[in-house]
Amino acid sequence: METLLPRYTHIVNRRLRNTYLTFDDDGELVIKSPEVSQRYIEQLLIKKAAWIAKAQKRAKAKKGKLPGYTSDARCYYLGDHLPIRFITAPKKKVQLGQGLGHLELYAPVFSDDSVRAQLETFYKDEANRFITSSVAFWSEKMDVTYGSVKFRKAKRQWGSCSAKNDLSFNPMLMKLPAETIWYVVVHELAHTRHKHHQKAFWAFVEAHMPNYREHEAVLKTYSPS
Repeated sequence: METLLPRYTHIVNRRLRNTYLTFDDDGELVIKSPEVSQRYIEQLLIKKAAWIAKAQKRAKAKKGKLPGYTSDARCYYLGDHLPIRFITAPKKKVQLGQGLGHLELYAPVFSDDSVRAQLETFYKDEANRFITSSVAFWSEKMDVTYGSVKFRKAKRQWGSCSAKNDLSFNPMLMKLPAETIWYVVVHELAHTRHKHHQKAFWAFVEAHMPNYREHEAVLKTYSPS
């Protein structure tokens, strides 16, 4: 009986030494490898079939992927799944509707790309406001110091802390509940004291956020891109 292989995109990179299985923003399988034979790829897909099916299901179920220009478009903001209202206007603008029950996008014309671009700008502006103040609050509470705070969209990371204690956050964090965003802030600030994920690091995190495991679980349900 012939085995039905999953659909995939194969990216050849001769600088790679190993083969990697990942998923794109839509949950589709992507294979990255050095130059290998088609037979090798097929054997790998058969061997990893169970893992691929399980991981792909999780990837496709993740919440918060940016919508396009559709009548039923919705987006996440601070954990709420808000409907989007598209309003034709001379200048582009994004704002929360009255009562925070919806999001309003203003523009002369709309398209899938322009809607996503406007939402990315909205998230970055909100992150600069909300996360910057959260870092200041939690750093004082945790008695740690940090360098700069920057915002950069990433496909897989929610945040990072450099060797010089400069912090970087994915503005897509603004899709998540406020408490989970605070967990990411605490997590990265903890790295200013512990540059690892060993016992001392997690003890420091837990001392300031005892339910951090719950927020780790929430993070896995959202798409960071």
